[in-house]
Amino acid sequence: MMNMGYNSLWGLLVLAGDIWAIINIFQSSVSSEKKLIWILAVVLLPLLGLILWYFLGPRGNKP
Repeated sequence: MMNMGYNSLWGLLVLAGDIWAIINIFQSSVSSEKKLIWILAVVLLPLLGLILWYFLGPRGNKP
């Protein structure tokens, strides 16, 4: 019964991370095709897509 609370918390954290990643993808300066591919990866593979985007994905106007 207690594990259900932890699973919900992890799900919310992954959802928040995915939303953050999608916002950052939209703000990046890469082509629209690359943005679409990254957004699909994050939406279809929530945790794996988020991890891949964090290490390999496009960045916004950050130095």
